[in-house]
Amino acid sequence: MKRDIQLTTSDQHILNAYEHIPAKPLAGLVVLQEIFGVNPHIRDVCDNFAKHGYHIISPALFDRAERNVSLGYEAEDMKQGIELRKKIEPEKTLLDIIAAAQHLNYDKIGIVGYCWGGSLSWRAATETKLFSAASCWYGAMIPSLLDHPHHCPVQMHFGELDHSIPLDAIEKIERTYNDVDIYVYKNADHGFGCQARASFHKEAYELAQQRTLDFFAKNL
Repeated sequence: MKRDIQLTTSDQHILNAYEHIPAKPLAGLVVLQEIFGVNPHIRDVCDNFAKHGYHIISPALFDRAERNVSLGYEAEDMKQGIELRKKIEPEKTLLDIIAAAQHLNYDKIGIVGYCWGGSLSWRAATETKLFSAASCWYGAMIPSLLDHPHHCPVQMHFGELDHSIPLDAIEKIERTYNDVDIYVYKNADHGFGCQARASFHKEAYELAQQRTLDFFAKNL
């Protein structure tokens, strides 16, 4: 069952979310958007995970600044997404993620995020204890968020050619956390997992996706 729902946070903010409930759900999974909103690509990501038995919830994290945001991948879309992100306090976004997790009534809940959502997945793993596994795809802010221990198993996926996350920044993460599984994909750039972007890299995406599925199968 696919549907659009509303969630209420601890500070009484009401936000939209996309939910996909498979026939026989195995566990819950929060899917976090890029800076382009809960757009058709993110909904497809949710649907693909639901095919593997996960009850999916994807919160509309831009709702605190502007509702019903669904952007494409052109330069103007990116500019708009960055400006929207700047309008929202990170602590408020974390409340939205917590509300999404609390909506999922399972013993184990995972979280996966892309771009902005990749960084937020890391924050969720270090600043809450709600998740049993976190997969973080090309989160550019992660190297600046290394102050806390993580409370669940974590894996990270980066592109070798991603200038927003240079290799020395990835090495900094590796030095800080020797128990995080970090994968760097050769010849892949930022957004390599998004079929709607020019940077889509089929081989890197398929390998990262399989690693993510195996990771969740093991931990959820």
